[in-house]
Amino acid sequence: MNQPNKSFEESMVRLEQIVRAMERGDVPLEESLKLFQEGTELVRGCQKLLDEAQLQVKKIMTSQDGSPVEEDFQDEL
Repeated sequence: MNQPNKSFEESMVRLEQIVRAMERGDVPLEESLKLFQEGTELVRGCQKLLDEAQLQVKKIMTSQDGSPVEEDFQDEL
């Protein structure tokens, strides 16, 4: 179940598969619990990857004089 080398995108695809399977409602209880556990592990892994990406973005941001500046990411959508 725990696959630490999965990319963010691979994890998201698997999460979508798990959600679809559980939404169908035809998965036995024991299998649903296994899927839920796998899903929560995938979510934790994705969150870790996102946190690491956010740190990298903060590291590369610089001010006009070239010195590093840490700014919070602002979603402009």
